[in-house]
Amino acid sequence: MPMNKSPSLVVVAATTAAEKQKKRYPGESKGFVEEMRFVAMRLHTKDQAKEGEKETKSIEERPVAKWEPTVDGYLRFLVDSKLVYDTLEQIIQDSNFPTYSEFKNTGLERAEKLAKDLEWFKEQGYEIPEPTAPGKTYSQYLKELAEKDPQAFICHFYNIYFAHSAGGRMIGRKVAERILDNKELEFYKWDGELSQLLQNVREKLNKVAEEWTREEKNHCLEETEKSFKYSGEILRLILS
Repeated sequence: MPMNKSPSLVVVAATTAAEKQKKRYPGESKGFVEEMRFVAMRLHTKDQAKEGEKETKSIEERPVAKWEPTVDGYLRFLVDSKLVYDTLEQIIQDSNFPTYSEFKNTGLERAEKLAKDLEWFKEQGYEIPEPTAPGKTYSQYLKELAEKDPQAFICHFYNIYFAHSAGGRMIGRKVAERILDNKELEFYKWDGELSQLLQNVREKLNKVAEEWTREEKNHCLEETEKSFKYSGEILRLILS
C-alpha cells in the first residue's frame, strides 16, 4: 500500500504551489497598481523604458530625438487628446458608480489645461482642427467600456493619466524644443506636487482593486495592450 504523505511534505507542497501562484503576477505584493505598471512597462520598447520588451516597429516608437513633428500634426494630437480627456473626465464626473466616484477631482485632469493651450494656439493665428478618427474612435470606446466593463475602463484611466505624467511630459518637452521655441504648454503643468497627486491616485486604484476577484484583475491587465494601441494612434498624429 502507498504510504500517506507526512504533514510536513504536504505543507511544503502547498507552500511551493502558493509561491508559484505568486510568481505569475509580478508586482502583486506591492498592490495592483504595480501589476498594471509592470504590464505597461513590458509593452514599451527599450528606447522608451529600461524594462521594455517590445521591438520598435512603428514610427512613434522611435526615440523622440529622431521625430520630425509639425505644428499642424501637434495640433491634431492636442485636439484628439482633449476629446479623450473630456470623455474620461465627463464619465467620472457624472457617475454615481463607486468605482468611478473615487476618481473625481484628483488633480490629474487635463481637459481644461488643453482648452487653454488650444486657445493660445488660436491667438497665435493657427486654425484649430476638428477631432480626427483616432480621437473619436477612442472616445466612443471609452464610453462603451464605462457602461459595461469597469475593470477595462480603469485600465485605460490608469494608462492615460500615468503615461502622460511620465513619457508624455518628455515628449511634450522635446516637441516644444523643436517647433514651439521651448514654449511650455498647460497640458504639462499640474496644480500641486505631481508626485503626490499620482500617489493619491495610486492609493485609490489599489483600494478599488481590492474589491476585485483575481479574474477581474487579470481582465483589467489584459486591456493594457488596447490602451497602448488607441493612445499610440493619437500620438502618431504629432508626426502627421
